[in-house]
Amino acid sequence: MDSDIKIIRATEVHVPSVVKLLAQDPLGSKRESYSSPIPVQYLEAFQNIVNDENQHLMVLMDGDVVIGTFQLSFMQYLTYQGGTRAQIEAVRVLDSRRGDGLGRKMFEWAIEKSKSQGAHVLQLTTDKQRPEALKFYEQLGFKASHEGMKLHF
Repeated sequence: MDSDIKIIRATEVHVPSVVKLLAQDPLGSKRESYSSPIPVQYLEAFQNIVNDENQHLMVLMDGDVVIGTFQLSFMQYLTYQGGTRAQIEAVRVLDSRRGDGLGRKMFEWAIEKSKSQGAHVLQLTTDKQRPEALKFYEQLGFKASHEGMKLHF
């Protein structure tokens, strides 16, 4: 990874770029609302995220440009003898930078962070409409061990 590329915690100044990445995704374009100024609900959500020590909204920076993002969450359970699970979601890389190994670098960072926080598993969900993402996650060592379900409101 280029020495100018860094993974850092997102700050409020990064929120518009993160939302733009989420909205440029084919599925995200149906559910996100990117505009300038950024809709207030994103800034409110950002404040909730940064105020929760179990949430890590990260950005991949090339100089001062956001080229990727993901959110890493830690959840305490009673299962696994009170174990902690890490969950990675909203993984995005700027279209023009796909294939540069940046997704792998973000996952390497998330795996190490999860281990250092004492998590016993790193899990994710991926939409069935994203077969290329599923293949990528399998190449990283993830296994499709469970069937996920959602109930939207």
